[in-house]
Amino acid sequence: MKHPKLTVTARTVLGKQVKKLRREGILPANVYGKDLQSLPVQVPLKDFEAVFKEVGETGLIDLQVDGQSRPVLVKNLQMEHPQRLPLHVDFFQVNLKEKVKTMAPLETVGEPTAVTEKIGLMLQQISEIEVEALPGDLPEKIEVPVEHLAAIGDAVTVADLKIPADVTVLTDPGQTVVKIDELVVEEPEPVEEAPAEGEEGAAEGEAAEGEAAEGEEGKAETGEKEASGAKEEKKEDKKDEKKEE
Repeated sequence: MKHPKLTVTARTVLGKQVKKLRREGILPANVYGKDLQSLPVQVPLKDFEAVFKEVGETGLIDLQVDGQSRPVLVKNLQMEHPQRLPLHVDFFQVNLKEKVKTMAPLETVGEPTAVTEKIGLMLQQISEIEVEALPGDLPEKIEVPVEHLAAIGDAVTVADLKIPADVTVLTDPGQTVVKIDELVVEEPEPVEEAPAEGEEGAAEGEAAEGEAAEGEEGKAETGEKEASGAKEEKKEDKKDEKKEE
């Protein structure tokens, strides 16, 4: 089986200086493996992205290094967020006759009946599982059929997945992959009713009348107090007149 080729060159720029390579569109990388000394390399970013889009982390790449072809897997891809721009990558050189462990991506297939009938909402709990196999047998992806999920609580676990016979799953078989949950319905916020036309004016009029009434009551009380004071003054004047007589 043919695998995509990717040509890399030896890298002499190390440490913090690799920032200069990134600005030039070059991706710093390392090649390592069992009983192998790590080799710093570099690769044009566009070339790497094209191959990685095809194989992901489970597909073999024929890495061309100094005229030699090495079977490798992509490992430890570091990304810059939120642009998702690759910053560094490792290429793990494998022995085609020895099994390796890696993460295989999961891909849902179809749409749950519970979703199409608006009964519930599908939630995906995990997007990959750990597997072990010979490098040439690693699955590019593992499909997860979900059409049969029709009721709230229905789920697909790792044990339900169809795995090739030559691949061993290392993830807990009881782990939930996807499940149907209740629909989330947001309650509308209460809306305050605006007063009908005329009601606002009437309320203002009532308030004004109340203020006027209070004003009149105040005036009446003041008048009564003044009248009472005048009577008292007259009584005092009469008392004084009698004393003088």
